[in-house]
Amino acid sequence: MTQHQDTVKHALDIVAVFAAISSFLQLLTPLFGLIGAIWTLMRIAEMVSGKPFAELIRRKKPDAEQQ
Repeated sequence: MTQHQDTVKHALDIVAVFAAISSFLQLLTPLFGLIGAIWTLMRIAEMVSGKPFAELIRRKKPDAEQQ
């Protein structure tokens, strides 16, 4: 192969890698949006209740209520 053909092959390989990465990131964007929305709701619940979110979702054991 000539040097020109190799250069074109390498350029197309780079374009293919960028296309694959951009399509992968496009699939992850809604997932990151969902994670951000859940995080925001957790923070709002903490601000409203004044308690850490872990305490809000933690269930009390039946033994703790009797003592």
